[in-house]
This record gives sequence, C-alpha cells and structure tokens, in this order.
Amino acid sequence: MNIPLPEALIQALGQARAVAVLTGAGVSAESGVPTFREAQTGLWAEYRPEDLATPEAFHQNPQRVWDWYQWRRDLVAKVSPNPGHYALVEMESHITARGGIFTLITQNVDGLHHRAGSQNIHELHGNIQRIQCAQCGIEAQSGHTHGSPPCCLRPGCGGLLRPDVVWFGESLPQRALHIAIEAANTCEIFFSIGTSALVQPAASLPLMALESGALLVEINPEPTPLTPRADFALQGASGEILPELVEKIAR
Repeated sequence: MNIPLPEALIQALGQARAVAVLTGAGVSAESGVPTFREAQTGLWAEYRPEDLATPEAFHQNPQRVWDWYQWRRDLVAKVSPNPGHYALVEMESHITARGGIFTLITQNVDGLHHRAGSQNIHELHGNIQRIQCAQCGIEAQSGHTHGSPPCCLRPGCGGLLRPDVVWFGESLPQRALHIAIEAANTCEIFFSIGTSALVQPAASLPLMALESGALLVEINPEPTPLTPRADFALQGASGEILPELVEKIAR
C-alpha cells in the first residue's frame, strides 16, 4: 500500500536524534484488543467501572476484580502485535543506530509493545500481565497465581495479589511519568498515535512537546482535540501508516 506522506516529515524523521512516541488504545484495537468499555460485555456487562477497576472494588470483592482481569488477560493472550507495533520497533532501531534516543510511552496495559520487541518502553497505566501484592507492593511471579485472587508468598506478608495496573483513583507510576515528561520536553519529534488526546495527564504530553519546539505528529483514524495543533495530522490506521513511514526513512 502506498500512502502519501509529507516529505518534510520523512526528512525530519530521517535526521532526528530524539523521538518520543505516545500510544493509546487505538493501537491495541488494531490487534483486536477490546477497549475497557468494549470488554464490559457478556457476564461483565452489568458492572460499572467502579465495580471492576478501583481499589475500593478490590477491597469489597477481590475475587470479582481478579476474575475480570484474568478474563482480560486471556483475551490479550489470543492476539498478536500488529504491523504498527513492529514498525515502532524498526523506528527505534533506526533512531538508536544513529546514536539517538527513542522513548516509547504507552497508555496500553496489554504488553504488546514488549512482545513486538520495543526496548525503551514506559507504561503509564501499568501492565495487565504483571501482578503485585496489594499489601507489600512486591511484584509476584506468574507461577504464584493459585487462587482467585492468589496470596503473596513473601514471608510474613500473605496479602492478596492484584494486577499491576493503574486503577481509577490511583496515581500514575512516578518514574514512568517523569521519563515521559522529560522525553516530551527534549524530543525533536513527538508522535501521538491511536489516542483520544483526552485522558490526563498523558494528553498534556504532546502539548509539552509542542511548546518545547518539537514537531508534533498525530496518527489516528478520527480527528481529536489535538488534531488542529499537530504539525502533521495523518488520518488512518497506525498499522498502515507507520510501516510506510519507516520504510521511507530506511531508504
């Protein structure tokens, strides 16, 4: 497929030494991962988000919350990274090969960027594949998941394990957020891909980059509040646009 891309963007990306990328649910949707709302179907349709994804919900009914996330983990296990994921791996390789810095910031919790092979990934909302103790905060191994929910095996703890994701009402991981802000403020090009540009604080990152003088590139099937501010707004699927873009800078 030959997608017309701005020559100025191709040239800028071909020379850039600091690139930051923010990905959202739209990238995962192209792999068949349902969004949070879309996953509230079947047995889960009767529940509100606050029944399934808050600390209070876990305290009140830990089995229901654990089972909901286990069901979602099973869904994610059945899908694969799409061409957009793999194109970002190639983009990272090109940038780092010239001694540059590539920072991938994601709002997605499915781990597909890891499975595709991206290296410098910072997950703002956690990772559904990881589990941690709700009491001591220690990350647990996947083999320690007997029970619904299982208990922490750390001596003297015994707390309940939970998915290592950011629930409604919780703060984002400070290290990931700090790195994301630093990348936005220092990059030459910032990509906003498959995100609604509405969820804070991630929605502020592209604007930080713009204010710091970076080129702002949006890739999304539909316009967002960020579209009028972008230097390049590419409307379409990331799995089609990104491979074309990477192919052109590789020539």
